Amino acid sequence: MNLVRQTSIYFVANVASAAFGLLNVVIFTRLLSTADYGVYVLGSGYAAVLAALLYTWIKQVIMREEAKGDGPDMRGTILLGFLATLLLFPLIYVGASLFTDVDKLAILGTLAFTVASGFFELGQDLVRARLLALRYMVATITRAVLVSGFGIAAVLGGGGGHTLLLSSAAAYLMSAGLTLRSVWVGTRLKLRDKDLGPLFVWGFPLTISISMLSLSTSVDRFIIAGLLGTGAAGQYGASVDLVRQALIIPAISASAAFMPIAVRFLANDGAAAARAHLEDCLELLVGVVLPSAIGFALVSGHVADLVLGPDYRAVARIVMPAASIAVIFQIIVQQYVHISFLLANRNAFYLINTVATLAFGAIASAVLTHVFGVGGAAWGRVATDVFGLLNAGVLAAIAFPMPAPIGRIARVCGATAAMAVVVVGLDHLVVTDRPIVLALLIPAGAVTYLAACWVLDVASLRGKLRSVLSRLSGLRRQRA
Repeated sequence: MNLVRQTSIYFVANVASAAFGLLNVVIFTRLLSTADYGVYVLGSGYAAVLAALLYTWIKQVIMREEAKGDGPDMRGTILLGFLATLLLFPLIYVGASLFTDVDKLAILGTLAFTVASGFFELGQDLVRARLLALRYMVATITRAVLVSGFGIAAVLGGGGGHTLLLSSAAAYLMSAGLTLRSVWVGTRLKLRDKDLGPLFVWGFPLTISISMLSLSTSVDRFIIAGLLGTGAAGQYGASVDLVRQALIIPAISASAAFMPIAVRFLANDGAAAARAHLEDCLELLVGVVLPSAIGFALVSGHVADLVLGPDYRAVARIVMPAASIAVIFQIIVQQYVHISFLLANRNAFYLINTVATLAFGAIASAVLTHVFGVGGAAWGRVATDVFGLLNAGVLAAIAFPMPAPIGRIARVCGATAAMAVVVVGLDHLVVTDRPIVLALLIPAGAVTYLAACWVLDVASLRGKLRSVLSRLSGLRRQRA
């Protein structure tokens, strides 16, 4: 039940974050032009790549050492590594100013967002490694509220995309303050830390691979900006970000406890216990991701018309169904299959997988965007994520074979198919305003899926529900 409890808390935190992210899309696609929103989309994309390049090796130290719960205190080394990266930012700013035609305020906003989000995420990773899920939840929700609040104030004050980047950076920094006491107080910082260099070398292959993975998830919007302009990148980015807010964040919450607990099982109980845990993890992950993604794809046209501004809707109707399907493969790779490489300590496999995926994705996106426009970029993303899953599966078979319980996954697919039939049928029968259609389709799909999960006993739902009811009954008898 520890996995279920941890997952539930992460789910609440990240659903709240996704809700505010959805609010951001609703508001900013109405207040900002497609070009201004494109500046924000591209800036946040570059920030994600830069953060991966600078901070991944530090995060690996957290996941590999702190998650064990019985090793030395690595916080001093982690903090020193973060502070060392700050020395690079003046050089990055000068280089970007000299060799690109990007507005200097946009560059500054991108770099500020990189630093602030990086520091916040390191604190969150430390909290997660220690299984302090409630503290993670408070900080995550606070960050979501502040990003929305600061961003709305900045845009209403006359700011554009670069101002939105700066306001988001301020929100991340303030939210990081919530974990200062619980995470960083008592940290012993040594300027000549003998562990820093070896840990950087150890984490370098993963750093490069995760950076390329981050680039591969954003390369389509960079290519669109180059071929079709910043405005088209803003329209495409709004559609893809809406899908990711709705699907990826809940999926990450479902998988947030997978890796730390798997590391502990492997370290303390052996490979068999780790694999038994991972079977449960995969069923839970697919049980969350598959119906969410398929359901979202089926109603994406209604969602686009309801949520996005008028200038973004036509592109969204083309992009969102494909982006929803792509998310399924992306999440399984990043949140499940990649655990194999960590458990086997085969960091080079991250690099192999991401280099191959990036190369395939860049070619597919460039060719399909040139021929079919933004719709081609969306289906290029699907092809890229399918290729990434196949490639990662081959590598995982060599590293630490990940369990794939076919029977369990088949039950999830059956429940999802039942949900899809009901949603498609109702969508063709009901003719009314879009908010009312969504108010009918979403609950109908959810109820159908849950009922099918009960019938097929997906994720041992019956036994877990009986256990909960038994505990509640016991509590009532004690009170009586």
